Amino acid sequence: MASNSPTARIVMPVYDLVDMLDVAGPHELFGWAGMQVDLVACDAGKLRFRDGFRFEVDLSFDAVEGNYDALWVPGGDPQSINAILADPDGPYLSFLNRMARSARYIASVCEGAMLLAGAGLLDGYQATTHWAFIPCFGSRFKQVKVVDGYPRFCLDRDRLTGGGISSGLDEALMLIQLLLGTAAAQEVQLSTQYYPQPPVSSTIPPTDSCPLDEPENSPRRYRGA
Repeated sequence: MASNSPTARIVMPVYDLVDMLDVAGPHELFGWAGMQVDLVACDAGKLRFRDGFRFEVDLSFDAVEGNYDALWVPGGDPQSINAILADPDGPYLSFLNRMARSARYIASVCEGAMLLAGAGLLDGYQATTHWAFIPCFGSRFKQVKVVDGYPRFCLDRDRLTGGGISSGLDEALMLIQLLLGTAAAQEVQLSTQYYPQPPVSSTIPPTDSCPLDEPENSPRRYRGA
């Protein structure tokens, strides 16, 4: 249903070792909805997804102009996230705050919630994230209210947070519904044949440790689900 003129504008700030599906899956769905999606980074150029797949970003933070309907923050490798969080006044978190001032919705998927929390953008809001990172709210970001259970996504006013990597697909449909209406989201669902029926079933285990707090060489450190 994509048209020549965008139905909404999404800005997606990425970084080295970002999760591929957090970026590519929602990007695909937003495209089917006719939305303009701007991939942006601190500096334009080549970056790597977490699995090493290389991609190129044409737009730097400094080159971003105008307002966006939504800010979409993807998750990624804990080392990259820790590096961003270690610089609260650095370019990435400063960019999130700049975009959040005018965006209608502020969204994250997977560990991207850690970046929103690090920017103070989830203080006082209910939120979710990848199950392994939920304890990070309690250890690092105590002002965030963790939603019960492991929902695919959580909407609290204008904050939309998603669970683990694949949850970004459900969350993207929710954002399309919020911005363009139910019929538009249903059309994207039909166009992409998104009617998941996984061939296996498993249970999310309890956890009380934050992967961001574990040493780089720890055997317990989260490496992806």
